[in-house]
Amino acid sequence: MHLVVTGGAGFIGSNYCRLVLARTEDRVTVYDALTYAGNRSTLRDVERRFGARFRFVQGDVCDARAFAAAAKGADAVLHFAAESHVDRSITGPDAFVVTNCVGTNTVMRVCSELGVGRVVHIGTDEVYGSVETGRSAETGPLAPRSPYSASKAGADLIALSYHATYGLPVVVTRSANNFGPWQYPEKVIPRFTTNLLEGKRVPLYGDGLNQRDWLHVDDNCAGIDLVLREGKEGEIYNLGAGAEITNRELTERILALVGAGPERIEVVADRPGHDRRYALDTSKARALGWSPTRSLDGALAETVEWYRDNRWWWEPLVSAPSSR
Repeated sequence: MHLVVTGGAGFIGSNYCRLVLARTEDRVTVYDALTYAGNRSTLRDVERRFGARFRFVQGDVCDARAFAAAAKGADAVLHFAAESHVDRSITGPDAFVVTNCVGTNTVMRVCSELGVGRVVHIGTDEVYGSVETGRSAETGPLAPRSPYSASKAGADLIALSYHATYGLPVVVTRSANNFGPWQYPEKVIPRFTTNLLEGKRVPLYGDGLNQRDWLHVDDNCAGIDLVLREGKEGEIYNLGAGAEITNRELTERILALVGAGPERIEVVADRPGHDRRYALDTSKARALGWSPTRSLDGALAETVEWYRDNRWWWEPLVSAPSSR
């Protein structure tokens, strides 16, 4: 197959490209605007290893003409491209609505016009809002509480509307918090790790008792690829590890892996509208044959070691004016 991956120079998209190129004979075209969180260095190893089956096109998902040129002849499109950082959405929500909603509408409209045979829209568990008890099922209510999660909820609904209205073969995935190599160092695990490696303190929001489910990016990408090939059109599939811990517990584990003590924690004012807990019911994805394979402790240790070994990649990013 020929796959077009929007946002393929970002964290999850680039890891998906590595996985699918290594596991299959598919060809991949990455379509990415190369905003602050996407850069060509993230794809350097992909281009070197899979050059004959890999192509890069720089372009904005809101540019219908450019995207149509890149996606022409594609068998499937995987739509990863999104503004994704909650804190940035609070201080600058407009970009999130434009990229996540307008961009998704553009991608879906072009895919419909081109007759693309399969479209996977990549979503997030944050659209369900704060879940005090139990687990969110795909049929559960949407209750986003930040401009980021609201724009992603809107994007999900836009994508699904193209299936209902135009018959576009869309499937949606919603994943728990991802972590692993190549994650831009504004998200909590790479930020805390790189801060500690630079001798800095780590900012912990509020009481640190907000709970998150942590899914290694390789497990998420494996689930996305399975949904691409086996998922039912018009359906949503939750992807989570069931590895829920508080932010404080996560911080303590990262401190231990770096060899730092609790004095490196800086308690800061809580984020506005900070969701207390996320948890996903993943039975639909598991019925397809997917299950996470990575333990939190082992994968977290591996991730911290990756950032220790790959300063060449993240040091220029954290020193850039827009990084933190």
